[in-house]
Amino acid sequence: MKLFIPGRFCLFGEHTDWAGGYRRINPNLPKGYAIITGTNLGIYATVKPHPSHLIFYSAYSDGSQKYSLELPMAKEALLAEAQKGGFFSYAAGVAYQFLTYFQVGGLEINNYLTDLPIQKGLSSSAAICVLVARAFNRIYDLKLTIQGEMEYAYLGEITTPSRCGRMDQACAYGNKPILMIFDGDRIDIMELIVPKNLFFVIVDLAASKNTQEILSHLNQCYPFPANEIHRNVQNYLGSISSKITLDAVNAIQEGDAERIGLLMTEAQTEFDRYLIPASPQQLTSPVLHHLLTYQPIQPYIWGGKGVGSQGDGTAQFIAKDKDSQQKLIDIIEGDFPEMYSIKLTI
Repeated sequence: MKLFIPGRFCLFGEHTDWAGGYRRINPNLPKGYAIITGTNLGIYATVKPHPSHLIFYSAYSDGSQKYSLELPMAKEALLAEAQKGGFFSYAAGVAYQFLTYFQVGGLEINNYLTDLPIQKGLSSSAAICVLVARAFNRIYDLKLTIQGEMEYAYLGEITTPSRCGRMDQACAYGNKPILMIFDGDRIDIMELIVPKNLFFVIVDLAASKNTQEILSHLNQCYPFPANEIHRNVQNYLGSISSKITLDAVNAIQEGDAERIGLLMTEAQTEFDRYLIPASPQQLTSPVLHHLLTYQPIQPYIWGGKGVGSQGDGTAQFIAKDKDSQQKLIDIIEGDFPEMYSIKLTI
C-alpha cells in the first residue's frame, strides 16, 4: 500500500509537551497546551510485509542520494541500530517497539519521495516514526487508533538518542489543526474547526540551530526551579503560553486571522523575554528576528513567530489573504535568496 505522512509544525505552544510531561514528577506544574497542524509536504512510501527483515529504502526529493537499511526482525539488532542514532535509527526504534508489544513480522518500506525539509522544526524524524508505525498497524491489521500509532511512534523515537516531546507525532492527524493537552503521561486531543481559509507561510531560514542544546538547557529548568531563570521558563511554558494558546484556539475557530497574528507576535515577545536567558547562544536567533521585523513584508502579514524549538531554523507568518501570501513569498525569496518558503493553507 501507499502511505503519506506529512510534516507538522507548532502554531502555538512549543516546548509545552515535555514541560507538561513533568507533571508526573511535580504536580504543581500546569498542563501544557499546543496547537499543531500538518503541512502539505511530507514523506511518501510504499510498504509491504516481509517475513523476516526490516528493509527501508529512502531517497531525497531529487533522487540524487539513496540510502538503504536491512536488519533482521530481532530485538537486539533493532535496538542496536536505534541507539546508534542517524536517519535509520527512527525506523529501527519503532520496529523494536512493535516487535516488543505485538506478534509481527517484518516490513519492506520504499520511501521513494521526501519533500519535507529536514531539521527545520517540521518533525521530519517524527514523520518517519509515524510512517513505520502506520505501516505495521495496517499491514498487520493491529487496529490501533491514530493516538495508538502516535504512542508507538513516540516510544520508537525515544528509543533513539532523540529527546523529542509528544507533540511531534501529531503529524499522524494529517493536514488539520488540533489542540493537544499534555498532563504528565496523558494526552488529550481536540480537533479544531476552521470556518474559512487561513493563509500561512513557513520559511526555512537557511541558518543553523542545535535543537538538542536548546532542549538540554530548557530541561535543566525542570521539574523544580533552582533560580530565577528556571522560574521564568516555567512561568512562560506554563500559564503564559497556555493563555495565548487557548486564545488562539478561539481565534482559529472564529477564522480571525488578524487576532491569530497578534497572538503570534505576543507569543514571540514573551518567549524571548522568558526563554532566551536559558539558552542565549541558540535562542537569541538573529536571523529569525531580523526576518520577523523586516519592514518590506509588514504590509502583507498579521504576525509571525518561530517554529518548533525556536532558534534560527524556521519562521511562520500568517498572511492577510491569499494574494498577500504569494507576495510575502516573493519578497522573502527575492531579498533572501538563500531562504525557502512553503505555502500552508488551513
